[in-house]
Amino acid sequence: MAKFSRIEVINKMWDTGLVPLFYHNELQVVKNVVKACYDGGARVFEFTSRGDFAFEIFRDLSKYALVELPGMALGVGSVTDAAMASNYIQLGANFIITPVLREDIAVVCNRTKTLWSPGCGTLTEIAKAEELGCAMVKLFPAEIYGPAFIKAVKGPQPWTEIMPTGGVSPTEESLKSWLDAGARCVGMGSQLISKEIIKTGDYTLLENKTRFAINTIKSLKSVVK
Repeated sequence: MAKFSRIEVINKMWDTGLVPLFYHNELQVVKNVVKACYDGGARVFEFTSRGDFAFEIFRDLSKYALVELPGMALGVGSVTDAAMASNYIQLGANFIITPVLREDIAVVCNRTKTLWSPGCGTLTEIAKAEELGCAMVKLFPAEIYGPAFIKAVKGPQPWTEIMPTGGVSPTEESLKSWLDAGARCVGMGSQLISKEIIKTGDYTLLENKTRFAINTIKSLKSVVK
């Protein structure tokens, strides 16, 4: 079961402003990536469930984080149905992220008070997700919608919290555009954890990129306030 409550998890997301996301079929590679992000200041990490035996990889990753990475809230993304969500929650997932809005996943997560964030692309979907108890929706793929979408949503629904994912880069220009539009935090995958980093094993570079992104987000948020 989850180590952190959903309130604790979302506070970590909002405090750091960054949710790195990654999948690899080799456990050691995933451990190295999560450790580098952790050392760079990340306290939330999304393991994207996209390959065979992903459950086994996450199981061992979850055990590793509990011992070696105090304060790190691991969650799982690309969850497609309630059974999958339930399995990952049993393995210690602190949050569940889905590519689409599914009520069956909402029910499973709410039953165990696990934070969940569905992928939404319309105001109607966002409103429905909030009716189902969602505290923050995922905008995916964010590059298709752009920052203007978030700004438009925040007009009639200023209470809505949105995490853009897909197309967000660890640069001041990119981060500023999303935060200025009203994003509370951002999800970042290959733009942060590049194929080159994995190929070369340059996890120090990943640590530095993570630290830069988090520091930039905090700096930009202080200006927005």
